[in-house]
Amino acid sequence: MLKQAHAISEELIEWRRDFHMHPETGFDVHRTAGIVADELEKMGYRVKRGVGKTGVVAEIGEGGKIVAIRADMDALPILEQNDTDYVSKNTGKMHACGHDSHTAMALGAAQILASEKLNGRVRFLFQPSEETADEEGLSGAQRMEAEGAVEGVDYVIAQHVDPTSPVGTIAINEGPSGGGVDTFFATIIGKGGHGAYPHTTVDPFVLLAHVIMALNGIVSRRLDPFEPAAVSIGVVNGGFAENVIPEIVTMKGTLRFTSLEVQKQIREEVTRAFELTKVFGGNYELKFEFGGLPLINDKYVSEVIAQVGKDLIGDENVHEMHKSLGAEDFPEFLKNAPGAMYTIGTMIPGREIYELHHPKFDLDERALPIGTAVLAETALRFLKG
Repeated sequence: MLKQAHAISEELIEWRRDFHMHPETGFDVHRTAGIVADELEKMGYRVKRGVGKTGVVAEIGEGGKIVAIRADMDALPILEQNDTDYVSKNTGKMHACGHDSHTAMALGAAQILASEKLNGRVRFLFQPSEETADEEGLSGAQRMEAEGAVEGVDYVIAQHVDPTSPVGTIAINEGPSGGGVDTFFATIIGKGGHGAYPHTTVDPFVLLAHVIMALNGIVSRRLDPFEPAAVSIGVVNGGFAENVIPEIVTMKGTLRFTSLEVQKQIREEVTRAFELTKVFGGNYELKFEFGGLPLINDKYVSEVIAQVGKDLIGDENVHEMHKSLGAEDFPEFLKNAPGAMYTIGTMIPGREIYELHHPKFDLDERALPIGTAVLAETALRFLKG
């Protein structure tokens, strides 16, 4: 399989660089999705366009099990700072998370699988808007899942580039591997007045201080220490003059978790923290917005991916995946079928490592045929099994 993938290396690089030069954000991935759909149709796939607004679903084969392979297509609103022949031509937009390569590698896997005799079906899910949500707070995976993109699927897999690991390696593990996410929006309500007469006010900044202390104590003092979680404040706004105590302070933050039970407990504890405002004579308004499910890799699917990696690139090059509370919307597809996401090393030798979402992020394109081969071979293993 690696030999087949290396044979199309030039095409993989051409796809990846084209997508990189023409990044599109959110659901506005019309050019990218159009190219993907056209290429898949040329390969002989049955293609549906406009799934989940601008997603592409393509299937090949007949009967039997269905294995789904997911790739995200959207870029980020970042001004690229690289100096390459394929630098972004869309100012203020950049493929700083590797979705250009995810799309290219999935297309490569599709090309290889189109020439295989399949004992079942392979379905490709090219999704928009992994990085953001629409006006209703829904991401690309949520939109596509709601429209039946994974209906009837037996297994679903995905990969993500890792600029901190060398080319020729992959990482996979079973169980909790990524965080679920909620956002909270809050308004702390006090009583405004002159800064020279604080005794006549209920200072919302003082209320805020108590709330912040309580929020920062949730993970360390209210949750089970063996449950990964995070409560972080990202935005605080209040006041308009140095000598005026305002009426309100607004704030926003993110909650991360790896189980829905912990999500429920964190929401309860955050609410309890804001109740402190009432103790000191104030009040509050609080709203939670669901952002995404935690990534829980299926045991069997993870084992198959690990074995494919060992067979293709050697036991010593398959590692335990670094777990984090970073969020991905891929778990939306796991509501319908067992699956897993693994990472693939894309580190550029001799160059400073720039993490995902950095304006100087780039990757070693020698990883493209490796990711392509792992996707294609994993799909074949499930169909044979």
